[in-house]
Amino acid sequence: MSDVVRWAAFSCALVPVVLLMCGQSLGGAAGTAAGLVALTCACRALLRQSERTAARALAEQSASHRGRHGRTGGGSHRGPRRPGSGHPLD
Repeated sequence: MSDVVRWAAFSCALVPVVLLMCGQSLGGAAGTAAGLVALTCACRALLRQSERTAARALAEQSASHRGRHGRTGGGSHRGPRRPGSGHPLD
């Protein structure tokens, strides 16, 4: 992501310079620079959120699938039944 941020910062600096060289007013170039900075910040925030979401999804996929609520098995694997529960012992 650092490469993307570096290129964005470079373009935020380069575009107003080019606009000034082409005859754009200082106010217009400054306004364009401010707009580019705002757009770059918004895109960076969205990119970071997307990376966090993807990392979270990857972590959930790589976690072992142990069933609902993290249990390792069904009721028959939990040990013997207790006497008096209404169910006969095997």
